[in-house]
Amino acid sequence: MNSDKVKKLQQNAESVRTGGKGTARRKKKVVHKTAATDDKKLQSNLKKLSVTNIPGIEEVNMIKEDGTVIHFNNPKVQASVPANTFSITGNSESKQITEMLPGILNQ
Repeated sequence: MNSDKVKKLQQNAESVRTGGKGTARRKKKVVHKTAATDDKKLQSNLKKLSVTNIPGIEEVNMIKEDGTVIHFNNPKVQASVPANTFSITGNSESKQITEMLPGILNQ
């Protein structure tokens, strides 16, 4: 065979093989599960703990030791008091405490 053709075939075989030499050739790499499936598992476990939604919470601020604040605007807050479990879901922002200072004092 032509040496160029042999090199092309070897490159093609290397791109298909996911392991090293001696492993089986796979058609495609296995795609791992996404975060959506993790979220579904988390929600099902929270349902087992019988969490209930807490309405009327407009914002949640978590102040860390280094002075940054994890700020949730209009979060979904769920709680199970007997299990001592609270769940806060929503979009979060990391801010410095100086940015939040005028509005955070009344909390």
